Amino acid sequence: MWKQRCDPVLHIDLRRWADLMLVAPLDANTLGKVASGICDNLLTCVIRAWDRSKPLLFCPAMNTAMWEHPITAQQVDQLKAFGYIEIPCVAKKLVCGDQGLGAMAEVETIVDKVRETLSQHDGVQHG
Repeated sequence: MWKQRCDPVLHIDLRRWADLMLVAPLDANTLGKVASGICDNLLTCVIRAWDRSKPLLFCPAMNTAMWEHPITAQQVDQLKAFGYIEIPCVAKKLVCGDQGLGAMAEVETIVDKVRETLSQHDGVQHG
């Protein structure tokens, strides 16, 4: 926590430190906040301060009824308009017991997309 000028500011330090940001899962609440520019917690503050020359990937995950609501497509499109990369959700049996689209992409799919993005992104140090 900063107390005076020049003290570290965590969300700014994190944006500087990271080469890539992955938000997995991105729930409906946080999706709405990010699409609207709301930054009321550490995650949304880091996203709002994110260096858009660096990749930001997001993995939507929510109940099928929430996924199918018209506002969701608008919010996902807004994030993509910011230059963020969607790793699409998949259809399967959800935690709530419903069957349908809205489940987070499989871990292997996410890891593959992160690797692909890092390999394509210029100036990122690979370890």
